[in-house]
Amino acid sequence: TVLGVQITALARNTRTHGYEITLQSGDEHIGPPPHHHDWDESFFVLKGAVEICVEGKVTRCEAGTLAHLPAGTVHGYRFCAGGGAMLEITGKGGRAIDMFSDLSQRIPPGPPDLPMVTSALADHGVTLAL
Repeated sequence: TVLGVQITALARNTRTHGYEITLQSGDEHIGPPPHHHDWDESFFVLKGAVEICVEGKVTRCEAGTLAHLPAGTVHGYRFCAGGGAMLEITGKGGRAIDMFSDLSQRIPPGPPDLPMVTSALADHGVTLAL
């Protein structure tokens, strides 16, 4: 669990020699704050709906939607009413799974300590854009 999102690692880049795949699910209003990193990322919504914010513009993505975010794009998301689930696919060089593993150990459940989250994300090349 990372900031309330349930994450299951499906494929590590060490096995695929490039990309990573995770299954992410959460309750209504759960999701990461706006951030950016140096790898591409795509989301495929499997269940429910997700509001994805890209460079300040929010788009509601229903099940069956694929959203692609190039490296460096400021983005975040929130699961809509009833929660949802999606696949996350990183581009070559993505470090999401190691980051998720680290954050799940370093950040305790409950309201996050923003300085602690900011530091943990920075250790994996992710910058918050609040």
